[in-house]
Amino acid sequence: MSQLKAVSVLVLSIALGAAAAVPVSAESNSKGKSATQAKITMKEARALALAKVPKGKVEKEELEREHGKLLYSFDIRVPGKSGIQEVQIDAMNGKVISIEHETPNAERKEAEKEKQEAQKGKGAPAKTTP
Repeated sequence: MSQLKAVSVLVLSIALGAAAAVPVSAESNSKGKSATQAKITMKEARALALAKVPKGKVEKEELEREHGKLLYSFDIRVPGKSGIQEVQIDAMNGKVISIEHETPNAERKEAEKEKQEAQKGKGAPAKTTP
């Protein structure tokens, strides 16, 4: 596969994955059905995610439903490295679903998309500070 094709497939995969993510609102996190369905807590999931990214600091965390799975997503910054590590933990069993590096450019695009969704009234993902 040519490098251009590989990059195109990767970009398309990321775009489709982002479109399939359905964040759980802050209200749902504290009172709703999704939060009560989770078998592990945010605190437990955070510890699992941080164990995968040594010296990292959680900048954003959320509970979301993605591709039919309930998961915790953590944006973790590592001092001295650009971008962030996004770690996803299955909220039902605590297994690590994925660990991906997100470049500063990708971070900006994601933040802009979330901002636009919030302005359209779709609601932004639940964001908490650790």
